[in-house]
Parts: sequence; structure tokens; C-alpha cells
Amino acid sequence: MPFVIKRMLAPLLGISAWMLVSAVAMGQSSSGPVTVTESVNEQFSLLLADPRVQSALADIETNEPETLAEQVRLTEIPAPPFQEQRRAEYYLQQMHSRGLPDAYIDTEGNVIGIRRGSGDGPLFVIAAHLDTVFPLDTDVSVEVRDGRYYAPGISDDGRGLTALLTLISAINASGMETVGDIMFVGNVGEEGPGDLRGVKALFRDFPQIDGFVSIDGSGVTRITNGGTGSRRFAVEFTGPGGHSFSAFGLVSATHALGRAIAKIGDLQVPEQPRTTFTVGTVSGGTSVNSIAQDAMFELDMRSNDATELARLEARVRDVVQLAVDEENARWNADGGTEKGQITVNFRLIGDRPTGTTPPDHELVQVAALAFAAVGSPVQGMQTSSTDSNMPMSLGIPAITIGGGGSGGGAHSTEEWFDPTNAHLGPQLAFLLTLGLVGVQGLSAPQL
Repeated sequence: MPFVIKRMLAPLLGISAWMLVSAVAMGQSSSGPVTVTESVNEQFSLLLADPRVQSALADIETNEPETLAEQVRLTEIPAPPFQEQRRAEYYLQQMHSRGLPDAYIDTEGNVIGIRRGSGDGPLFVIAAHLDTVFPLDTDVSVEVRDGRYYAPGISDDGRGLTALLTLISAINASGMETVGDIMFVGNVGEEGPGDLRGVKALFRDFPQIDGFVSIDGSGVTRITNGGTGSRRFAVEFTGPGGHSFSAFGLVSATHALGRAIAKIGDLQVPEQPRTTFTVGTVSGGTSVNSIAQDAMFELDMRSNDATELARLEARVRDVVQLAVDEENARWNADGGTEKGQITVNFRLIGDRPTGTTPPDHELVQVAALAFAAVGSPVQGMQTSSTDSNMPMSLGIPAITIGGGGSGGGAHSTEEWFDPTNAHLGPQLAFLLTLGLVGVQGLSAPQL
């Protein structure tokens, strides 16, 4: 019979293994409203009781100061989208030194290291993204103030990258052999214009992947099991252009753009499933005394539902074309083209698919048990835009978790990280990974 975890009795460390196994078996630990089957619970309990697991978890906590120092080093290597190479090369060195001598950088720029299992289990990927949102010339020096570490990218995804390295070290140091293969990935292109290019390449090259976890940012409170989809366009208007006085009467690219933005701004979208839009940037024109020949705005549309996202895009295309038609009609009343006309082009600049991993999937069940075991019960499930969008859209089970500690100011130059209880992040990743791939002679893989 399944049971629902209800409340956590105590953290993992400092409590004997048999007490922990008993607490989980009786359904007395809490990680939120996740129903766990007896078979998943049984295999996870075997992990918790193993002395090697207990020792590894204790070592992760002991080694947290070095983990934090590594986080600082990684953060201070700039890595904007499409310029992640320097950080990737450093990350590759770290994988090599932590026991993955065959790790390599693929053609997309991802850093990939594989730890082979017995050959009888799944291929599981656990990843963190290399890129940040900040331009190359941003000062990424880390500053400590009142116990917090401040720097652009210190949490997103400096913490995730570091937690992944600590996970590699912990698994290799434990000496445990897994049933499934573990692929550790520092991937490119999660942020903004990167458009998930790293994970898109990963699943193109490894269609046999059975499960995926992304460590993104800080915290150990929530499971992201849904992917918010997005469609992004550069909407480009083109016309004849001319002098503002002598050529007055020509159609204007910027006037058409203005009409279009006004119409988009009047669109109504549903609150549920959450659906949004914004015109983020506007550019165009030649000078104050010119009728604009070219103009462009960048449009971001998002939804938690693929159907709603497609419906919104269709409506946007309709109102933009209507705006163009109105601008052409305004200056060419007879419908002629002797004065030239405005044309519009939608150039796709971002496409993130929607998706979801069911909350009763074994991957989520193991995650819930791991959250509870480290003393940080799941506070809720959520939908967001992360690297997990891609595998979810392919029907491959995937979630995103945090890397421990806490943070704030994401995507700003005042981004910060608080290392209080930061060790819980790598501990969570350790238990989750072993639970999913299984340990030879101890537990069966749950993927």
C-alpha cells in the first residue's frame, strides 16, 4: 500500500540508521504531498541504512567549507551565453581531478563526464548550467557582507555547478558501484538567448537517457516538476523610409510598430493556466527627422500550457498584421503600393517547450524521500522554466532542484548566497542520484 509522507522527525545526520529506516517505513517523515509506494520506500530505506551512505553524507557536511570556496572560484569565471568556454575548460579540469578522467567537452560546449554502472541499469543525467545572464565585462568578484556572499551568478548557477562537483567527489570517494550509469553535465545555454541549446544537444546526442535532474540555484525546499514554455520573436517591420518633411506621406516602420505594440498590450490572457506576454525591447529608425525604414521589437510569450501558448502566438500574429494593414491603409488610402508598404517578419529567437513530470513518478517519489532524509521536507511542487523543460517535453522524467543554502537577487548585480545549511544540497543530490540508479548488491534502480 502507498503512504503519504506527513512530517519529518529529525535530520539524517546524528541519528542512527535503524531509527531513520523505521521512521520512513512507518510513514512518519514529511516531504510534502507526495505519495510513495512501498517498493520505492523499501529500496530507499536500504540506502539510508548503509554505512557507506552515512559516511558520505557526513563527509559532505564536513567538506562544505571547500565546496563554498569552489563556488566562489567558479562564480569569478565569467560565462555569458555563447561565451562559456573558459568556465567549461575549468569545469572539465575539475571533473578530471574528481575521478572522471574521460570527461570531455562536446561540440555544443557542454562538459560531460560519465560514471559507468554495471551495464544493467538506466542512464541518468544530473546537470547544472554553466552560463549566467551577465555580459562578459560584468564585475563578478565575490564580496562577503554580513555572512552573505554577493556576486552576479553566485547562486544561479554557481551553487548548482558546485553542488554537482561535490556530488561527483562524494560518489567516487564512497567506493560504491552503481547499477545504472550516471552522466554528470555542466551544460551551456540555459539562460535567455541560450534557448536551452545545451540540453537540446544533449538529448539529440543521447536519446537513450532515462531520467534527468537539474540543479539550478540555491535552496532545498521545492521540486520543479513542470516546465513553463516560451516563444520569443524579433518582430521586424520594414518600409520604404524617407525624409520626414519632403517624403511626408510614406508609411513608417515605427508607426506600424507602435500600432502593433498597442494592440498586443490590449490582449487578454487566462490566469490559469498561467500565460504571459511582454514586449521587452524596441529599436529602429535612423534619425529624428527620418521616416523609419526599419523597426523591431522583441516579444516574450510564456505559458504553462502548450495549447494556450500556441493560441496566444496566433492572436499576436493576427493583431500585428492588423496593425501593419492599418498603417498601410492610413497612407495608401486607395490600397495602392505606389508609395511603398510596410511588411512584417516574425523571426524566432527562443523556443522552450512545455512539459511535466507526474508527481507520482518514481523519480519524484525518490526525490521526496531524499528531501525528507536530509531534514528539509518538500514544501511544494512548482512549474518554472529550466533545463528540465526539454526532457519533460520528450516524455522523459525530469525535475529541477536547488543546490542548498539560500539566495536572492537573481539576475542582478546584487545577487547573493547565504551558506547556512548549504551542505543539504549536495546531500540531497547524493541520495537522489543513488536512489535512481541503484547500488550494486544493495538497492535496485528506481528509474
